[in-house]
Amino acid sequence: MKIDNRRVNGANNSSGFDQVRRAKDAKGTLKRIWAYLSKQKKALTLVILLIIITSILGILGSYLIGATIDNYIINKNLDGTLKMLGIMAIVYISNSLLTWLQTYIMVIISQKTIKNIRADLFSKFQTLSLRFFDNHPHGELMSHVTNDIDNLNNALTQGVIQFLTSVLTIIGVTIAMLFLNWIMAIVAFIIIPVILLITRKLSRFTKDAFIRRQETLGELNGFIEETIGGQEIIALFGQEEEVFDNFKVSNDNLKEASLKAEIYSGIMNPLMNFVNNLDFALVVAVGGFLTLKNLATIGIIATFVNYARQFSRPLNQLATLYNTIQAAIAGGERVFKIMDEVPDIVDSNDAKDIESLSGEVVFNDVSFGYNEEKMVLKNINLNAKPGESIALVGPTGSGKTTVINLLTRFYDINSGEIKIDGLDIKNYTIDSLRENIGVVLQDSFLFSGTIKDNIKYGRLEATDEEIIEAAKLANAHSFIDYLPDKYDTVVAAQGENLSQGQRQLISIARAILSNPNILVLDEATSNIDTRTELQIQEGLNNLMKGRTSFIIAHRLKTIEEASKIIVIKSGEIIERGNHKSLIESKGFYYELYTSQFKI
Repeated sequence: MKIDNRRVNGANNSSGFDQVRRAKDAKGTLKRIWAYLSKQKKALTLVILLIIITSILGILGSYLIGATIDNYIINKNLDGTLKMLGIMAIVYISNSLLTWLQTYIMVIISQKTIKNIRADLFSKFQTLSLRFFDNHPHGELMSHVTNDIDNLNNALTQGVIQFLTSVLTIIGVTIAMLFLNWIMAIVAFIIIPVILLITRKLSRFTKDAFIRRQETLGELNGFIEETIGGQEIIALFGQEEEVFDNFKVSNDNLKEASLKAEIYSGIMNPLMNFVNNLDFALVVAVGGFLTLKNLATIGIIATFVNYARQFSRPLNQLATLYNTIQAAIAGGERVFKIMDEVPDIVDSNDAKDIESLSGEVVFNDVSFGYNEEKMVLKNINLNAKPGESIALVGPTGSGKTTVINLLTRFYDINSGEIKIDGLDIKNYTIDSLRENIGVVLQDSFLFSGTIKDNIKYGRLEATDEEIIEAAKLANAHSFIDYLPDKYDTVVAAQGENLSQGQRQLISIARAILSNPNILVLDEATSNIDTRTELQIQEGLNNLMKGRTSFIIAHRLKTIEEASKIIVIKSGEIIERGNHKSLIESKGFYYELYTSQFKI
């Protein structure tokens, strides 16, 4: 279906950060992430191999320092010292280059992985029904595509390398220290329980603080998004001061939450440095004592000081990585939860593509509710013959737009049946059904791009000649041709550089280009001045020729020529007929009409 805009009932811009939490199924989420990473096994294997090599080189470099001191510096052997310095230079330079290479490869891996996850998430959005979007605030969904994906990206880009490097370095250094001097090794290992205790205590406060910061950030983002969208209303009602006061509250909340998060996070490094330095001093002190007893050498002490640093650094990194990994796993869990959503509007097993339609539409005893407790439509029966125009009128909230949403299968009915050309719409594929239904809505949505691109959205393979012809039939060509860049005029976001009437004419041209068999006009001339309305109405008349059309209108003057008028009140059809017969019956339609016009 060629859609100019979607009316998503009940959606709002509140934040989804209130769902920030620790992952419930960390193991399952990690398996899902690995399923994406494993598509690049060769590159991952190379990264792991490079990490092993750089870890060995780092351990070797520290060993060479001690060997140089014991074998050459103490003996004042300059040639031997210079030779060892040359070897160490090669080791450290090779280590740096290979570290850069492993990071470069991992960035490529992570970006490809994130690209695939983001593409799958976006693809999933395209399969979900309006019911899903009605029940999930826009801010929540946006946070999945941006914040949650970014958390995954951060963890994959740096976290994987840091985690593997830290683990391998700890294992390698442990073996090396035990091999050199098991007494000094045990002294160096004293740091482990202290670091674990600090990490455990601080991580609890840090995690809660960062969660609160994300919540307040989401609240502020949602408030700003809503404020920008409603700036005109804010100005018209003179509520700038009130809005700014509300902003200050949200901004202050974010400042306090961020301050607390950063304070807790900032405590970690100074504490770790203090503990590490104590450990280094203890290693040197014990080493000095062992040297006096001829159980160690100056070179071994120097090597152990470096090993102690190499041992404590990855422990610190693992502690720091904890929150990053938790955020990534929690974000991944939320992303995969959406991916696991089962679309409630799907093709039946025997669904077939529509090859041609005459356009007969029948509703038989159709009832529907957005939830089962409350029916929005009750026992709707209507019959539209090919080429007829059916006007749906009634008070706001009576169910007129819901009828259209059911025809286009944005929702499935609770009971009854809807047929097109004698076949239940569930027997048609959703894509082919919507391709044969053109929709022009009250608030015409235009995409960023040129006017030509927006009209061409109705049929991407259309030629320039077909686009211009569609614009002429829609009465849009005259104003487009007047613009400096004509059809190549760039449209701002949501068409803000065009008037509402111009946007509506472009949307009509788009629908004409799509050449649908069935047409839906949902208040297509509302909020338009009289002159523009005449232009739009003429364009709509051209669009409606030979097509079965459903028209929703509050301006009843625009539907006087409709083949049939269906009057809906509280979800039920209470009157039907043409304009003349309904006026003569002096029922509810008559009351609506005379409230707008004098007879």
